[in-house]
Amino acid sequence: LQGYASEMDNPNLVHLIPSALQNKKEILFGNLPEIYEFHNRQIFLKEIENCIENPELLARCFLKRKEDLQIYEKYCQNKPRSEALWRQCGDSIFFQECQRKLDHKLSLDAYLLKPVQRITKYQLLLKEMLKCSKNSEGTAELEEALATMLDIIKSVNDSMHQIAITGYEGDVSELGKLLMQGSFNVWTDHKKGHNKVKDLARFKPMQRHLFLYAKMLLFCKKREENTDGHEKTASYSFKNSLKMSTVGITENVKGDNKKFEIWYNGREEVYIIQASSVELKNTWISEIRKVLT
Repeated sequence: LQGYASEMDNPNLVHLIPSALQNKKEILFGNLPEIYEFHNRQIFLKEIENCIENPELLARCFLKRKEDLQIYEKYCQNKPRSEALWRQCGDSIFFQECQRKLDHKLSLDAYLLKPVQRITKYQLLLKEMLKCSKNSEGTAELEEALATMLDIIKSVNDSMHQIAITGYEGDVSELGKLLMQGSFNVWTDHKKGHNKVKDLARFKPMQRHLFLYAKMLLFCKKREENTDGHEKTASYSFKNSLKMSTVGITENVKGDNKKFEIWYNGREEVYIIQASSVELKNTWISEIRKVLT
């Protein structure tokens, strides 16, 4: 923040800033100042240091700070935009000059990755602690703390997929909480009017990426694009949606225990959905059940 973000306001360096970066500080750095502020207050650090003599109390620090740690979610959501901007202007003289002044071996993008690495590291440390504390005092709280951190990581992961949805007319943020997302094989069967379309006869299923919200189920088609020779970035083009208030579910489909059905409007439209495993199918069914009840 001091070596790069502040330098963007340095009058001596202004002429070196690439035009693509003008007024884009918030995109490049996301809410890094907020994350810095949280750790800089050192409340979290002090709370953790107080547990050195009583490690069984550590889990409480995480449970207590659950809300605070959600600032990482916002950071990770912005990460793809930040990376795209970095690819565009990371090799500019401005950044080279900042790096030279700091005498850093690594360039800025390595530091911008730190918050993502940190939020995933917490759960690994909690898992290690759990291994060492079977059935002792504080174990239940440790499990709860781990679940909390895994929940934050799941939200981060889900939201990074969600920002890649294209072509949806409405506002995704109005659909309620994103509960699940993942890829499935889907067959459809429409019984509209006289021209009964039998898609089921089609041997080949459609590949669809499903996003389950509290109010809506979105069906998207995953597209992978190569970004100027870099890693593939996925985007999900919207195909159709079902209002959760109008759907029904059939948990078992004859002949395949990985399939379930979601139907609409008194079985006028039926979607047969095949998960990659029985466990995955059951997780989705229980989430959908919760929404429906």
